Amino acid sequence: MIRPTSLGILGAAFATVALMTPSVAGAADTVPTFTKDIAPIFQEKCEACHRPDSIAPMSLITYEEARPWARSIRGRVESRSMPPWHIDKTLGIQDFKNDRSLSDAQVDTITRWVDGGAPKGDATDMPAPKVWPNEQGWNFAAQFGQKEPDLIIRSTPWTQKAGANDTWWKPVVATGLTEPRWVRAIELRPATVKGRKITHHAIARLQQEETDALARNDVDQNGAPQAGTFMEWAVGKQGEMMRPNSGKLMLPGSKIVWDIHYSNGGENITDIVELGVYFYPKGQEPKFRQVLHLMGATNAGGVDIPPNTLKQTEGFFVMRENGRVESFQPHMHLRGKAMEMSAILPNGQVQVLSYVNRFDFAWMNTYMYADDAAPLLPKGTILKIVAWHDNTAANKNNPDPNVWVGYGDRTVDEMAHAWVNVTYMGDTDYKAELDARRAKRPSTQQQQQQ
Repeated sequence: MIRPTSLGILGAAFATVALMTPSVAGAADTVPTFTKDIAPIFQEKCEACHRPDSIAPMSLITYEEARPWARSIRGRVESRSMPPWHIDKTLGIQDFKNDRSLSDAQVDTITRWVDGGAPKGDATDMPAPKVWPNEQGWNFAAQFGQKEPDLIIRSTPWTQKAGANDTWWKPVVATGLTEPRWVRAIELRPATVKGRKITHHAIARLQQEETDALARNDVDQNGAPQAGTFMEWAVGKQGEMMRPNSGKLMLPGSKIVWDIHYSNGGENITDIVELGVYFYPKGQEPKFRQVLHLMGATNAGGVDIPPNTLKQTEGFFVMRENGRVESFQPHMHLRGKAMEMSAILPNGQVQVLSYVNRFDFAWMNTYMYADDAAPLLPKGTILKIVAWHDNTAANKNNPDPNVWVGYGDRTVDEMAHAWVNVTYMGDTDYKAELDARRAKRPSTQQQQQQ
């Protein structure tokens, strides 16, 4: 039954439609065309994957390529399963550098285009083609006036046999560095198109004798420093470019400890993974250091999911210095359902920073905060990572709801952590960042209070 207040709202809506001028009403009824209305949306939000020889099953660059998929496209954009963007739009920060989600207006335009017969439109309305790097080219090289990264580190080859079970390949490769170098951008990729089809994800961990306590990792049972997270590749991720005047530090004698997850590709495929590193020029040292942390329930005792249950896990990370959180990327497996990152400030205030309410194991999205939205957090802040797993039959990705699930590398096992990139800064620089943020957005309550 509709409540009276709802009837009043509906009545007002009908009155608004009745008062619309003919020109406005006619514009709403106009059927969008591919060349004028749809192609610009596809260029902005879809072609990164939907182009020839890329990871998507079809290209959407031309009308002839897109038209056979019109109804499927309509269903995917209405359900918000495409483009893959799983942040809850009602909670936490909403300004991101890499937001590829469709606006309500864009979804409406695509829906009306399909319902109107998916017309092509006037060829003169077609926007100029978007220039994409070769699928096996380097995305950032041209921005630095280069043909390739300054340093390319390759994993040792692995052949994934047809029909073989999932494999985790973990070779160790020396970086070859003989002096400290500051990094301004990183790319990571399987070396071939076929390699992309069998590589679920690839992690490059940086192992080095750290001089900075904020970046130092625990030692292993032999007393050697454990490798820290440097970069990850997964479907939908291309690389990471540091903010101006900030970077990551690679030290002499360092090594890359690879962690590559290969799956069955239906044929024998041999591949390697390539790590491309772009350095600041020698003598140009950035002011701030970025560190990519692993936060959450990251060990065997943190994940314990009985059959046919929903389970919540949590983990905490204490910021030992002031910092700016640059990005957030949840990581779970097939039972993963949702993940939230919140900040517990030194004054006791709790703020939700981001909430992924529709986690999808097939898409490892990194949510990169916009410059004026990235959380500025004081020393002593606790970042809390909460994860939810669904080990029931209601989870369509669940291979078997009747088994116990624990922590492990296999896809049928589980994890519950987030990759969180933090730029650290001292008190003076932190205050300057706060003042600059307030000057730009004086009416907005700051993310933190000392």
